[in-house]
Amino acid sequence: MEAKKKLYLKDDPLDSNLSIRERFQIREKNFLSEHGTLSTDVKRRHDEDHICNIRTPFQLDRDRIVYSNAFRRLKHKTQVFLSPLGDHYRTRLTHTLEVAQISRNIARAMRLNEDLAEAIALGHDLGHTPFGHGGETALIEAHSSHFSHSHQSLRVVDSLENRGKGLNLTREVRDGILKHSKGFGNIIPSTPGETAITMEGRIVRIADIIAYLNHDLDDALRGKVISPADVPDICIKKLGKTHSQRASIMIEQLVYNSGPLNGKFILDMGKDTFHAMTILRKFLYDSVYRSPAVHEEFVKAKNIIIALYNYFLNHPDALQSELEKMEMAPWDSSKNSLNRSVCDIIASMTDRYALNLYSRTFFPKPLV
Repeated sequence: MEAKKKLYLKDDPLDSNLSIRERFQIREKNFLSEHGTLSTDVKRRHDEDHICNIRTPFQLDRDRIVYSNAFRRLKHKTQVFLSPLGDHYRTRLTHTLEVAQISRNIARAMRLNEDLAEAIALGHDLGHTPFGHGGETALIEAHSSHFSHSHQSLRVVDSLENRGKGLNLTREVRDGILKHSKGFGNIIPSTPGETAITMEGRIVRIADIIAYLNHDLDDALRGKVISPADVPDICIKKLGKTHSQRASIMIEQLVYNSGPLNGKFILDMGKDTFHAMTILRKFLYDSVYRSPAVHEEFVKAKNIIIALYNYFLNHPDALQSELEKMEMAPWDSSKNSLNRSVCDIIASMTDRYALNLYSRTFFPKPLV
């Protein structure tokens, strides 16, 4: 093992007594701009005795997220279209991977910390409900008006994964996960408290919208919810006709228009690109997300969520059983209210899990 270590490191000009992690961190310090976030001296939610000698803290966060149950469940959670039969429609997992790739590209171009941007992007939707925003709306109605998938994502990494122990991520990744969501709010926020504490976290917020504007438009065209002629002319003129053209222009305009201003680094996409993106987003909300073809299915899904929520409130034993199946911590009344644990289990379900559970719970079972 020692021989292999020396062979791997023999051409490295740095002190051979340094660990691989320490070498990466020196390279970060030499490469990142003054606005990038160094992985040295970061704080985790809880102190840990062991320090990895190979991965930096942000690389370790990324791996903890990728190996989590919540991350794997994203492959069966809706992005826009419920349970699509076509193989090429996006899911919450493919959306997450696209956001991660866009985030890394932007971070690299701006000399920010790619590992931090990637970790935030990979974790940003871990708390998303089944059935997309229809499921989120259902839990807002049934559980709390304060429910949001961004807060739930933070709860997943803090308190739900690893049978209640959480993933113990760094403050920078946790903050980026919490503040990634914008709903129909500002694409580039300026409100204090709404903006991530790191530039990488702010990048992920924009990468998220770049990703969903492009792939949701693709999927809506593929599903014939809209036709190419419906897309506003200004979006085609300023952003391009294809997914590749649109994504490239959005990324390039962000990279080339952003920069220091009055002592701060300001993210800017340029007036024309930003205006076209705003119009495209409004078009998708009006013509796709709120279209009868999508909305009517979300109403059905919302009814399923509310029915399951009420069922578990009245059947705590069934809740405990499902928590065990999902490898989550059992409900403990001294730590969580019943409705909080019910919300957690439902938000953690995939589309198909919720559908199958609803069928088993509410459909009559014929005698054999």
